[in-house]
Amino acid sequence: MNIHLAEHFGMCFGVKAALRSINEIETSGGVTVLGELVHNPVVQKQLVEQGIKYGSPEKIGEAESGTVVFTAHGVSDNTRRGWSETSLQVVDTTCPLVKKAHRSLECLVLAGYLPVVIGQRDHVEVRGLTGDFPEAIVVLEASDIDAIPEGVEKIGIISQTTQPVKRVQGLVDEIAKRFHGAEVRFVNTVCQPTRDRQQAMEDLCRKCDTVVVVGGRNSNNTKQLVESSRARGCDTIHVVEPGELFKDRFANSRNVGVTAGTSTLDETVEEVVETLRGFTVSSSVLATELSS
Repeated sequence: MNIHLAEHFGMCFGVKAALRSINEIETSGGVTVLGELVHNPVVQKQLVEQGIKYGSPEKIGEAESGTVVFTAHGVSDNTRRGWSETSLQVVDTTCPLVKKAHRSLECLVLAGYLPVVIGQRDHVEVRGLTGDFPEAIVVLEASDIDAIPEGVEKIGIISQTTQPVKRVQGLVDEIAKRFHGAEVRFVNTVCQPTRDRQQAMEDLCRKCDTVVVVGGRNSNNTKQLVESSRARGCDTIHVVEPGELFKDRFANSRNVGVTAGTSTLDETVEEVVETLRGFTVSSSVLATELSS
C-alpha cells in the first residue's frame, strides 16, 4: 500500500492565526470564545483543557469578566459593535478572507445590488455575513434561486469562503440565466486555501483508489473534500482522529491519499499518516511470514 499526501492540506493561515491569538491571551481573568474557534473537536478539547469557556456571539454581554473572542468565522458588524460596548475585553480572530467577504457584500449593498450569499444558511460564517443585511438571500441549491424576486434590476453575489468553486460558479451562471434582464455582479470570495485544497484533492484522486480525509464532522470545507473525493469515485474515509482507522478497511487499497480540512492540526495529519504506515509495515511482515 502506497501513501500519498495531498500537496495542500490542513490548517490555513487564518486558523493558525486564530490559535496563536488565543494562546497569547492572559487567561487568569477568564476567556470566553463566542462559538467554536474552529470546527475541530481535537482543538476544542485542547482549549477546554486550558480553561477556555464557550458562549454565543448573539448573547451580547452574557460572559464572565475577562476576555471574549470572536472566532475565525467572523460575526456581523452589529454583533461586533454590541460586544465592544460591554466592559469586556474583545479579541477578534476573524480570518482576513472572511473580513474581505464582509466588505465585498457591504460594497455591493451600498452600490444598490440585491445581496445574494452562496452558502449554508445556518453556518456561523453565513450568519455573520447576513447579520447586517436582513434582505440578503442565501442560496445553496438551484431551487433556492426561486427566493430572488422577479423584476429585480441588480443582483450582487458573494460566497461563503469554503464553498466548492464549481458549485458556486454553477449557481452564479444559473442566476444570470434566470435573470438575464438584470445586472448580475459576482465577487468571488471563495478563499485561496479552500481552492488549493480542492484542487489538490482532484490531483490526489487521479492517482489513488482510497482517500482519507481528516477533519471535524461539522467543518464545511472538510465535508466538501469528502464529497469531492466520493464524486470522483474514490473509496473515501472521513476521520477526526487516527483511532478511527482500522487496518481491515484498507485490505483492497493500493494507493491511499491523505488530506485534511483547514481546521485540522498538522500533528493529527501526521498521526494519521503514521497509523497508515503501520498498517503497511504489518502487512509486509505478514506477507513475509506467509511466504516463508
